[in-house]
Amino acid sequence: MSGTMNLIETKDTVFSYVDEDGQAPVVLNGVTLSIEQGSFVAILGHNGSGKSTLAKHMNAVLLPTGGKVYVDSMDTLDEEKLLHIRRTIGMVFQNPDNQIVANVVEEDVAFAPENLGIPPAEIRQRVDEALALVGMSDYSQHAPHKLSGGQKQRIAIAGVIAMKPRCIVLDEPTAMLDPIGREEVLGTIRRLNCDTGATIVLITHHMDEAALADRLIVMSKGTIAYDGTPKEIFAQVEGLRSIGLTVPETIGLLWELREAGLDLPLDAISVDDCAQALYAHLEVE
Repeated sequence: MSGTMNLIETKDTVFSYVDEDGQAPVVLNGVTLSIEQGSFVAILGHNGSGKSTLAKHMNAVLLPTGGKVYVDSMDTLDEEKLLHIRRTIGMVFQNPDNQIVANVVEEDVAFAPENLGIPPAEIRQRVDEALALVGMSDYSQHAPHKLSGGQKQRIAIAGVIAMKPRCIVLDEPTAMLDPIGREEVLGTIRRLNCDTGATIVLITHHMDEAALADRLIVMSKGTIAYDGTPKEIFAQVEGLRSIGLTVPETIGLLWELREAGLDLPLDAISVDDCAQALYAHLEVE
């Protein structure tokens, strides 16, 4: 057996809800997947694909109407395990304003650990560590509402980090941010995974964000359409387009050139790798 273990498992997970018309549309349709401890997984899909609904099952914000969801082998339907599940899996949502509760940054970051009954000396240490991890130590005495969108989202992430969860699920955390804020938050997410070994699940509809992950799960119509490394998935240009998704511009360019008869790889996602592939091809010519 390998040393890795699965932190989150879904088994034939189904979720439906009764809408205003009395219908029960199926949002998740038999999803089975495992997420390993310490991994960085992106879940990609357009609106209505089920990706955010799946995210909310990972810390029991939503409960399956069929099948099972396990967090660290705990069944999310077991009410006695709910608190432990939510300590294991922290959630960061789209709008940081909905997660910020205090008038001073460090008080906001301390809010969740205080609710968990952590001793004051340890809370102080956790707050300082969390703010350092997200690069916001200099703002500890600031008022959150005066910060930029990217800074607010980093404070919201710090509030989750201070709970010391083993996994952080981020549901479209850059949706409301400008390009600078997006870069700040994505850099923070990458650092968390590398420096602390926290498991990261990033829900997104941005190709360039999904490309940062080690593993990419593509959802469509409540099911898993693709599951592999970003390089493996983005090579499926026609398949992704058939479910309404584009590919990174670099891959799109290489694909068009391949269609025109040039022998180019489809795994050069970054701009540098793409340029290198084109340069190598020209040298051969």
